[in-house]
Amino acid sequence: MEKSKKLKLFIGLSYLILLSVFLYLFFSKFSFQEITSYEFIKENRLYFLEVRNSNLFLIFVIFLIITILWVFPFLGFGTPIALMGGFIFGKWVGTFVVVLGLSIGATFLYIFGNYFLKQIIREKFLNRFQNLENRFRDSEFTYLLIYRFVGGIPWQLSCILPTIFDVKTSNFFLATLIGIIPQIFLAVSIGSGLEKVIDQNTEIPSFTDIIFLPDIYIPILAFFCLVIITIFLRKLFYKK
Repeated sequence: MEKSKKLKLFIGLSYLILLSVFLYLFFSKFSFQEITSYEFIKENRLYFLEVRNSNLFLIFVIFLIITILWVFPFLGFGTPIALMGGFIFGKWVGTFVVVLGLSIGATFLYIFGNYFLKQIIREKFLNRFQNLENRFRDSEFTYLLIYRFVGGIPWQLSCILPTIFDVKTSNFFLATLIGIIPQIFLAVSIGSGLEKVIDQNTEIPSFTDIIFLPDIYIPILAFFCLVIITIFLRKLFYKK
């Protein structure tokens, strides 16, 4: 028990230190007013596009690494990085790099959790998800895939919760890679649509101008449909 407390304290302090260093370095270069201004976003959009067009592979690799680090060790979730991926790379390349980066980062987090947090996770959540243990044992990959698709659990927890079912790392990676594609594609599509909005407007457009553009409202409607479907599937999947 004492080791468990020390481990949690170490993880918490390490995370706070890494996050503090990142925020310090970022805000030492940019002020909050700058990064929230429309001019800043528009100017840096052109910069990112120029860099991307001049060396797509390098930017792809850098963004992939950032996405991996976003998940582990920074414990970020998918939506912000998906919007940024769509903004920089467009729908298709953006979806590929974000899904790949999130899947690798999630797998690293799962491996970390399997080695250091497994006992803690079992103590906290095994009783709650006991009904899933036999399902995962009978058809591990299939249920991992469904588990990833239906969601309903905070991203960081969803990456380490399967440690209580002793799933294979390869199955975890592949199920994550496939299972998160629909929601990530929709989020990336919104990011790609926002890039087009900024490209076509010298001044910041109104909310209604943005929301009624096909590149924005179609993926948003599709996202809400996906949410309704996953809520229904979630009730079936998690029911006792």
